[in-house]
Amino acid sequence: MTQTATPVALETLDDLIQRAGGGDPIRVAVVNAAQAAVLETLREAARRRIAEPVLIGRPAKVVEAAAAIGWDLDPQAMIEAESDVEAARIGVELVQAGRAEALMKGHLHTDTFMHALLGNGLRQPGRRVSHIFLVDVPDCPRLLAVTDAAVNIAPDLDAKAQILQNAIELMHMIGLERPRAAVISAVETVNPAIVSTLDAACLTLMARRGQIAGAEVDGPLAFDNAISERAAREKGIDSPVAGKADILLMPDLVSGNVLAKNLEYHAGATAAGVVMGLTVPAVLSSRADPPEARLAGLAVAALMYCAGIRLPVPSPDEAETTFCCSPQPESACCPTEVR
Repeated sequence: MTQTATPVALETLDDLIQRAGGGDPIRVAVVNAAQAAVLETLREAARRRIAEPVLIGRPAKVVEAAAAIGWDLDPQAMIEAESDVEAARIGVELVQAGRAEALMKGHLHTDTFMHALLGNGLRQPGRRVSHIFLVDVPDCPRLLAVTDAAVNIAPDLDAKAQILQNAIELMHMIGLERPRAAVISAVETVNPAIVSTLDAACLTLMARRGQIAGAEVDGPLAFDNAISERAAREKGIDSPVAGKADILLMPDLVSGNVLAKNLEYHAGATAAGVVMGLTVPAVLSSRADPPEARLAGLAVAALMYCAGIRLPVPSPDEAETTFCCSPQPESACCPTEVR
């Protein structure tokens, strides 16, 4: 990547792909590349000069998957790994050694991939790691950032503030100077019996007082009045965010995951999944995602790298290897199998 700025907001994933391509491709360590959809994505990313893949896995399996899409690969150019755990460890070692600039999840479970990333010093000190889906929905005039749908299971208020700040930072990277963030709950009024409405009210006030920076934040908002101006009008909601949200901060992983997959499978959306809070960009897609979703994820990773997500990897004595940044038990992060 040779670009140094993203002056115009990008409205579709195709915009992201166009912006990311044509320059110097980033080197991406692909953890377990033995899947046809993964390889189809990588071939297209290489053609567009978005990414230069470093394939990790069992060479025979990778070659077999590549043959299924008519791609002739040299097994000698791959890095052999006998298991997903070993492949993830090698991927981390490659970025630590400067031999790759980003990581991509291939055909393996999310928990195996994330365990290697979080447990080996790739987390930015003081930052919470979170997942963001950039979702391109037909007939929607803007990209929607849905967070968190894959890493933080049941975030508390402090965790939500950090997850939201990560999403704001990503939207800045793709050219949106002041995104509108909706803190989602089931209703748009504060109800002490619904904890997510209390968190939403606190996050809104935190944003107004500068504890969360760079966005218009409002909540609680229900999903309908967060994205539909008509619904917001019908309910009499006067808000700079209602009906025009760019970021949807979900109450928990389950609701985020269900929403993202519902948009994909029922609304024809394409969702590019990335991880924030690490020292390198990481693409985290579902094993069932189509190549276009994975390609968009690589494009986002390339733009993240271009925008400055290339911090020095901390030394072992400096690295934070715990699984959470905020005071929350490890069981609240890194699900064993959600993707």
